Amino acid sequence: MSSRPLVQRLDAYQRQHPWLSFPLATVYKFYDDQGTFLAALITYYGFVSLFPLLLVFVTILGFLLSNSPDLQQRLLDSAVAQFPIIGDQIAKDVSSIRGSGPGLVVGLLGTLYGGMRFAQAAQNAVNRIWAVPRNERPNPIRSRVRSLLVLLLLGAGVLATTFLSGVTTAADAYDTQLGFGVRLLATGVSMGVNVVLFLAAFRVLTVRDVSTRDIRPGAIIAAVLWQLLQFLGTYFLSHQLKGATAVYGLFGIVLGLLAWIYLEALILIFCAEINVVARERLWPRALLTPVTDDVDLTGADKKAYTAYASTERFKGFEDVDVSFDKKEGRDRTGGVDA
Repeated sequence: MSSRPLVQRLDAYQRQHPWLSFPLATVYKFYDDQGTFLAALITYYGFVSLFPLLLVFVTILGFLLSNSPDLQQRLLDSAVAQFPIIGDQIAKDVSSIRGSGPGLVVGLLGTLYGGMRFAQAAQNAVNRIWAVPRNERPNPIRSRVRSLLVLLLLGAGVLATTFLSGVTTAADAYDTQLGFGVRLLATGVSMGVNVVLFLAAFRVLTVRDVSTRDIRPGAIIAAVLWQLLQFLGTYFLSHQLKGATAVYGLFGIVLGLLAWIYLEALILIFCAEINVVARERLWPRALLTPVTDDVDLTGADKKAYTAYASTERFKGFEDVDVSFDKKEGRDRTGGVDA
């Protein structure tokens, strides 16, 4: 018996139920935008910029707190707490560096290069997700100004989470019961700070005119997933991977750090997709649209595919026309006229 009727029933069911069709449409758009590749590029430049940034951080601590090594170590531990699986190994390796002029210069140059490229990769990804045509994206000067704003946001986020982590550590050392209450409060405040940071990031990373309402769902979900990622990392470190990084050494640090940054980049990309699907109403999608041409496209399918073509417009006087001609059981995209 053919499975076609079953597929048709499943398709009809998901189209009629937004709780199923919306996440499915988000996954399809993530696939269409090649979200994994966008996240991989962000991961590469994030990795390139991280160690120079830690070098700058440690060097500044060496200059400012040369007489307080304990305070230096606590601040460093709080900063690398964003990477719970391999943060302890990073702290051990980086903390051996002391404040020096050449170290500060090298760290600043490396951070500037990697950080700017990281921010530009994130801009490219989010603009692509919002289907911003190539000719409407920022020119090289404007894009770098926006990249500086992104780096300032990241810096503010690191400072805020470092402060909250330091407060929690101090409370734990003072009193266990007090530390638990402070930890709960700090977690709530941290999630609130992350929501604000993601709202700002989603606004800065695209030239599309978006309102807070447009990007609020993705920002909230991203903050929750970000916090959950921290908890899961801490759990695996405490119960599953204790001593693993010490065994695998630098190899484990590099792989663990790449995996960690990649997961965070995926959160950014996927939650940006949520915002776009919600605002542009890109659901429901046809169930089989990613795998075959023998499918009846929905209005959301056609709207999405039209946007993908328009994204590749390089000049303002270039006209991109998309048509869908159903012939012989297949969808044929019409010519693109320029």
